Amino acid sequence: MFAQVQSLGVFALRGFSVTVEADLSRGLPQFELVGLPDSAVKESRDRVRSAIKNLGFEFPVSRITLNLAPADVRKTGPVYDLPVLLGILCASGQLAALPDDSAFVGELSLDGQIRPVQGVLSMALAAQKQGIRRLYLPAANAAEAAVLPHLAVYPLDDVRQLVEHLTGRAVISPFPYTPFDQADTAPCPDLADVHGQPEARRALEIAAAGGHNLLFVGAPGSGKSMLAKRLPGILPPLTREESLETTQIYSAAGLLAPGSGLLTTRPFRSPHHTVSSVALTGGGAVPRPGEVSLAHNGVLFLDELPEFQRSALEILRQPLEDGRIVVSRAAGQASFPCHIMLVAAMNPCPCGYLGHPAHPCRCSPSAVQRYRSRISGPLLDRIDLHINVEPVDYDSLSSSQGGESSSAVRARVIAARELQQQRLQKTAANCNARIPDRLLRSICRTTPSAQQTLAAAFRRMGLSARAYGRILKVARTIADLDGSELIGEAHLFEALQYRMLDRETDYLQ
Repeated sequence: MFAQVQSLGVFALRGFSVTVEADLSRGLPQFELVGLPDSAVKESRDRVRSAIKNLGFEFPVSRITLNLAPADVRKTGPVYDLPVLLGILCASGQLAALPDDSAFVGELSLDGQIRPVQGVLSMALAAQKQGIRRLYLPAANAAEAAVLPHLAVYPLDDVRQLVEHLTGRAVISPFPYTPFDQADTAPCPDLADVHGQPEARRALEIAAAGGHNLLFVGAPGSGKSMLAKRLPGILPPLTREESLETTQIYSAAGLLAPGSGLLTTRPFRSPHHTVSSVALTGGGAVPRPGEVSLAHNGVLFLDELPEFQRSALEILRQPLEDGRIVVSRAAGQASFPCHIMLVAAMNPCPCGYLGHPAHPCRCSPSAVQRYRSRISGPLLDRIDLHINVEPVDYDSLSSSQGGESSSAVRARVIAARELQQQRLQKTAANCNARIPDRLLRSICRTTPSAQQTLAAAFRRMGLSARAYGRILKVARTIADLDGSELIGEAHLFEALQYRMLDRETDYLQ
């Protein structure tokens, strides 16, 4: 006898339809699973056999052939356990044929419990495109898939519950559709906790308003990490499209908590400086997202920047430009989005106290130069704002009055972003940092005096073409915060002061 069950698979972030075909024929008892399965899929034979027996069903004593179509696409993971079991039950006559507009996914335990799987959101999106109306999946994944309208999601705890539903003995209610709530965000550390540091706070606001990359340079304990961790709290809330993209990435990486739906808080990833190139950018035999993709639509914070492997840092250059990273492996090519804000922190020298008012520096000029040279010029060129973070004095630390709150700063950031989105509505960009080069001249219009200032700075500082464009974009953001249509001389001077590492005079002296 023959039966087929609709299922779904996922490769990287791409979901696709899979048809599980089951055939029972005469011959010596045998259980064959074909269709380019990996080891985890092949092991489903033992899980399915035990689950069928422990649930009280009869395991067919015949030649069983299971095919996962299309046969030229590699199938990975335990997601096919449930459709394989249903295919055997249908082919053996223990269960009626299943409708074509229903799809089933789930890992099985040996006693028939249904365990959660990864990549459910990508599979649900693929199901919706394929015309699937009902999706049966583990109960722990139901909230993740129920964010899509026009798709009935049925949460399952075990196979017996599903069989009773399919036979009409006990109907399972669909999981309620969960609309996206932009206001449902987790609390973030508040900028009011930061005492002093007016220049660094201003730079943080500009970076948030324009989506710019940022580098803090300062002595240990000056508050670089504290500032960086408060950046998500002043960024605009995620849109539904951004939330879908980010949740897809976390779902594929297996980092979504059971029962969670769409992510509503911008990611903040802070990998240790010993992170490998593959862990940072993604990869593996079956490509998985790395830290740069996990920070998509959020912040990637690299503390102690010079301590990272040079190879890992250099890999970031192309993703910072393109907003996407492509991983090629024998199993196929995977593309992961990575529109991030890169925030980095470093000491001014190996000992950390160069230029400190109280601690003398023990480093020789050659040691300082070697330390700085760990960060290449092309990478520094992609960082828009270079900020010198001064040590905080006692009076500022002991003051009972904190700084301005994150909510107040965020209001100004959102207002500036709204101006940018109106200006860029006919492009794929949504902030000043992503202004297309072809629109740079028309969007970043300057006053004559500002143009003269930029020309003089370009020659004196030896700026690259990329640095020229990034300075203009930062100045455009400063003008947006100021409510100005044109970039004035003051806006440009402020943008230039944030390129401390590009200045002709050595900032270390």
